[in-house]
Amino acid sequence: MKHDSIAVIDFGGQYAHLIATKVRRAGVLAEIRQPDDPTDMFRGYKGVILSGSPSLSAFGEDSEWNKEVFELDIPILGFCFGHQEIAKYYGGRVEHGGREWGLATLNILVDHPIFKGLEKKETVWMSHFDTVVAIGPDFCEYGYSKLGETGKEHRLAAIGSDKYRRYGFQFHPEVENSVHGDEMIANFVIEICKCNPTWSMEAYLAETVERVRAQVGDKSVFLLASGGVDSTVAAKVFGLALGADRLHLLHVDNGMMRKGESQRVLKMYADLGLDQNLHFIDATDEFLAAIGNETDPEKKRRAIGTTFVEVFDREAKRLGIESHLLGQGTIYPDTIETGGTKRADTIKTHHNRVPIIEKLIKEGKVVEPLAELYKVEVRELGEKLGIPREAIWRHPFPGPGLGVRLLCSNGVTPKDDIASLQAAVGPIAESFGLRAYVLPIKSVGVKADLRSYEHPVVLCGDASFEKLTEVSGNILKEVQGINRCIWNVMGDDPKTVEVVEGYMTRDRLDLLREADQIVMDALRHHHLYDCIWQCPTAMVPLKINGVGRELVIVRPIKSERAMSATAAELPPVVIDEIRRGIEKLPRISGLTLDLTSKPPGTIEWE
Repeated sequence: MKHDSIAVIDFGGQYAHLIATKVRRAGVLAEIRQPDDPTDMFRGYKGVILSGSPSLSAFGEDSEWNKEVFELDIPILGFCFGHQEIAKYYGGRVEHGGREWGLATLNILVDHPIFKGLEKKETVWMSHFDTVVAIGPDFCEYGYSKLGETGKEHRLAAIGSDKYRRYGFQFHPEVENSVHGDEMIANFVIEICKCNPTWSMEAYLAETVERVRAQVGDKSVFLLASGGVDSTVAAKVFGLALGADRLHLLHVDNGMMRKGESQRVLKMYADLGLDQNLHFIDATDEFLAAIGNETDPEKKRRAIGTTFVEVFDREAKRLGIESHLLGQGTIYPDTIETGGTKRADTIKTHHNRVPIIEKLIKEGKVVEPLAELYKVEVRELGEKLGIPREAIWRHPFPGPGLGVRLLCSNGVTPKDDIASLQAAVGPIAESFGLRAYVLPIKSVGVKADLRSYEHPVVLCGDASFEKLTEVSGNILKEVQGINRCIWNVMGDDPKTVEVVEGYMTRDRLDLLREADQIVMDALRHHHLYDCIWQCPTAMVPLKINGVGRELVIVRPIKSERAMSATAAELPPVVIDEIRRGIEKLPRISGLTLDLTSKPPGTIEWE
């Protein structure tokens, strides 16, 4: 059956495939196209959506891409950078400034099919540096944005021209935090482009099975099986496409698993009937030796990813199956955050996207059946494959495991002007009756689709969750050089903070395993495990007020696709239970809760 389709032009923003996913959720086939694809490639589509971009070139020289697309007689909708490109092409003006990220209120000024079924005020998600400040002839302002009731207005947050059938949103309707963004996208696809919704996950599964068979041919697949939902669903897809006899699974304990995790994973695969060719190896010593005393987050990730491949190669030779293709449960966030498309910025290198893996991909030796899906689509696919709910809805756990939750340091404080940052954040917190302290460490974040490596701020004082997130949002929007806010829930204000030495060792990993288990047990005890999408526990080598050596950070979040996230509230009784457990552990200097949305903070601290 031939489906109506929409082209999504991927400018390297984090959300291009998320846009395609949302179009598919509306029942319409979406395909990713590159900005320099020839115009003829776009003929036959019912419409085009322009993604965001990590490039700041909307201000100054025009970005280099095939603008002949604008000459096509089909509707075009742009988000963020795409919105700015539409405005410029049709006589508008874009300026550098007016940055926004996080939640904002879109005030809709017009009745239009693209806003069908929506209220006049809608919650939307912003992540941009550049701003449209003027529009050309035949364009109208459809809406403006505002942070809260008293915040600054940002005009031209939504624009459009029915004459040209061109529309632009400064915000990102494709992320979950834009509450009715799905409806806006569906309205464009169905109401404006007049697409017939005939696409489904069943069709995607059938096409994926055929694609795997075509790529693998008469060979077999050797899958690195972590036990997470991605690799588990990938294993079922491979089994369906190739049969159990042509699929080998390898589970590697890299020493950075959760407490008792490998044993649970092996049992789960047996229960799923995936143990016919299931292999296991404990490679803890090898991974820890590869990381050594490395403290840089990117180098740690690359060491972990490279060691995975080395272990895979060695085990494949030992088993006599080195000719098998490498199977991976890679999903789209892994690719885009690693800068895996032409224009994407590297936010953090995922273990399944280190250089040696990229080389194997170019050689056609890697098979990734889920590479265009997000976590929610993987889970939907898993349900259709009959995988039990407890396996599908486990909290996501990164391939590097606790390796990206255990921050390392050589004991040297970063040479940044922390005093200036402190002078900027202090008054903001004080205006809400709280106190704020900039920590002398850094973590990975993402701002306007670009990687950031900046300082966190600790908030101190009693306040509601709503007030804490409001203060956090204001600090993150107003102060450059800050990409996280955390709340102190144990001990006194951090009047003195000392960076101490801390590397990737068994002792530190064991301590983090215990802290992580305390958090997971508390969530299950209070029936919150299924309500929270993910809850990483991180540990940072800091001595606070002369006490301990490890600061624990708990990061409960709400998300669906990992490309955006918001902090999840934990009830006081849960926080108290976690605090009591953490206090009993050795060398602990404090306990905090991460309040940061994504962006500007990534889900993991590294």
